[in-house]
Parts: sequence; C-alpha cells; structure tokens
Amino acid sequence: MRAVLAFCVGKNAFSQPVKWSKKLKWIKNELDEAILSEYEDFGYALRFALSDRLLAGNMKSRIVEDLLTDLRSRSICPAGQELPPIVINEQDGSPMVLVAAGRFDMGDGLDTESPQRTVFLDAFYISVYAVTNRRYKAFVQATGHRPPNIGARIDSVSVWQGNSCPEEFDDHPVVLINWDDAEAYARWANCRLPTEAQWEKAARGPEGFIYPWGDRWDENNCRNKYNRGEGSAAPVYAYLEGVSGYGTWNQSGNVMEWCSSWHGEENSGDASSGEESLRQERGGCWRYPDKTAFRSSQRSSVVSKAMNDFRGFRLAVPVAPR
Repeated sequence: MRAVLAFCVGKNAFSQPVKWSKKLKWIKNELDEAILSEYEDFGYALRFALSDRLLAGNMKSRIVEDLLTDLRSRSICPAGQELPPIVINEQDGSPMVLVAAGRFDMGDGLDTESPQRTVFLDAFYISVYAVTNRRYKAFVQATGHRPPNIGARIDSVSVWQGNSCPEEFDDHPVVLINWDDAEAYARWANCRLPTEAQWEKAARGPEGFIYPWGDRWDENNCRNKYNRGEGSAAPVYAYLEGVSGYGTWNQSGNVMEWCSSWHGEENSGDASSGEESLRQERGGCWRYPDKTAFRSSQRSSVVSKAMNDFRGFRLAVPVAPR
C-alpha cells in the first residue's frame, strides 16, 4: 500500500502527443509522514488538494487531523487504482488531479444552452487551481511572451507592472490574457486547455452536482459580486467550501476560464475558426451577481482575442486509453 505515493508514472500512462511520461511525478516530500501513513488505511481521496502554502509549510497537528478526517469522509477511489490521484507538473510546478474515465451527465437541463446528455470521456488530469500570476510570471520570463500588463475595455486594470506583478498578487489567478495567451502557456507547460466536457466533468464532481459543492446555491462558497467587498479576484486557494468532489478549486466564481472548444464544437459540430470566432468559457466570476452564472453547466462564449480582468484559465492533460 505504500505505493499510494510512489514517485513515478508508467512510461505509457499518457497519450503520445503530449509526451508526459517524463513531465509528471508524484508528490514527494511534501506531506507529513503522518499523512502518508494514514493514506494506507483508507486509500486516496481525489477531493484531496492542498494550497501551495499548506504544502510548503509545516502543518500544525490540528490541521493535519482535520485534513485526515476530511480525507476519510470523502475518499472516492480505492488504493489499488493504477494512476496517481495527484501529480505535479514539473514544468510549472502546479498540482493536477485525476478525473477517471467514464460517462457523466453533461448539461443540467436548466436552460436551452445546457441540454442534458450522456458523454463518455477518457481519463485526464486537470489543474487543482487556475494558473496564477506567479506561474505566469515564470512563463513570461522563460519565453518572452507578452505580459498581461495592459488594461482591457470597460474598467479593467492590470496589477502587473511591466514584466512582473507585486508579490501580494502572486497567488491570484492571472487575468487580462486572451485565448492565444492561454494556449501558449499550456503548450509551454506541456499541457492543453480543457475541453468544455473535461472542464464540466471536473467541476460537477463524481456525483454530478449543479455547483461544485452540491446542488444548493451558497454565495459564501465562491467569489461573486456580493462577497468581494472592494476587491476583485481572490487567491486561487480561497473558498475551501467550494472545492469540487474531484479536488479542484474555484471552478465556480472568482474568474471565468478559457476552454479549448470552439463555440458549437461539442454540440452540433458546426464550430468555426478564425480571429472573430467564439471560444467557450466556463465558471462564473467575481463580477457576476446571478446564481445561475455559477452553475457547473452554465455555458458562454467570447471572441478569442478578448482580454478582461475576470477571465483566466487552468490546464488539462489527457490520459491514453488502456
């Protein structure tokens, strides 16, 4: 059972186009020995996802005890599963969680944009958090890519100054990036942007909830217009109660997130491409007041060149079918 936190994945674990066998590794030396031993007793929980601050710091015994209690209550995978439940992207250091292969009900049928149908997806990994300013800064420094330092239309203001941003915003989701920026980061990180279906399956969790945390709306579980105060986006590890059943943070609220899908691509197959064509986005954001905008199945689309202070992205990696 000690293999629950082994330190490598099989050579053929990931699809060949992404070349991930050398890019992923298990979490190593990040958790207290107490947590590692407890994992043997009850298998892994895909709900398990810690903020970078917790992973990097020394956890107090009370926090460890609370975490283990939560892990036991939410464990949804047996310890014998072959694929690791959590991996670290070695390119940008971000944690990713496994979403197992299988069918799920995509769409909740609550509006015409979200008709309910059954969709099968191969297994994939998805980011625990949206990409942060800290990680985007490393990308800009490594590649010379355009920094998100220009305010967009309306009243968007960038927190970036030149090619960097103040440390106080390091753990906030990067915004003011268009679809091409997000795609460029994903390629650099040896990942992809999630499809609409991947994004929604992760957000709804194994139980297919309307919101990541359940079927009942609670404005305290995500960043929205009514609880943001004078601020805008929150740090990516905020709103613990809004974590999905797969262990993803802030898939409801905080910032909208780019998907790889063209508008219409996953429904009717009539997607178009080009500078003025529409890309799908998901998630709701800190500017929105209406609870319907925060549903995991809520769909919207925007031109791929759009840059706003309420839109970011997260990453995904497909797993090759076995």
